Amino acid sequence: MKYIINIIRILFLGLFLFLLVNGKVMLWLALYGVSLLAALVFGRIYCGYVCPMNTLMLPAEWLSKKLKIQTSKSPKWLKNGCFTWISLIASIAVMLLSKRLLGKNLPILPIWLAVSVLVTLRYKPEVFHNLICPFSALQKVFGRFARLSERVNKDACIGCKICEKDCPSRAVVVSAEDKKADINTALCLQCTNCQQVCPKNAISYGKNK
Repeated sequence: MKYIINIIRILFLGLFLFLLVNGKVMLWLALYGVSLLAALVFGRIYCGYVCPMNTLMLPAEWLSKKLKIQTSKSPKWLKNGCFTWISLIASIAVMLLSKRLLGKNLPILPIWLAVSVLVTLRYKPEVFHNLICPFSALQKVFGRFARLSERVNKDACIGCKICEKDCPSRAVVVSAEDKKADINTALCLQCTNCQQVCPKNAISYGKNK
């Protein structure tokens, strides 16, 4: 499953680069718009499989761990969670104003692509996914109501926290009270990382309760 998912990510990255080189970025933004509707049913599959930022963040995280420059801390000024909305509004404003005042589109998407990699070289992926990414602001809203999502079988869960540690968006948290994992659908990227590492096969994709 892991290899199939990686192939899907690479294919979408190739599609993004193709559209970018050919000046058809609006088609990618249209794809993102469709993904918001898809999130209502399937969860944040755009973030887990389609997003080029997430795809490039994976090797960036591997490199940061290899170089031992990753920190578990996150900037305090980001913790209120408002910056994702600020970055979304600012990105839209820049795109509209650059087109009107300069007569051309500024490369907003490549800029955010570079930012995602640079941030992940220093911080855990959850910092960019949850606190910075402008595209995650709406994805979290729509993903919250997903009909299908990764879910935990509480009877099988042993509270080992392996899934919690392997989640790139900190969507999985093991409760201190009952020692059972729980998945926040609004944050879940549907990447199946938790499902792949669970020693008891307690996590599966299905109807969200």
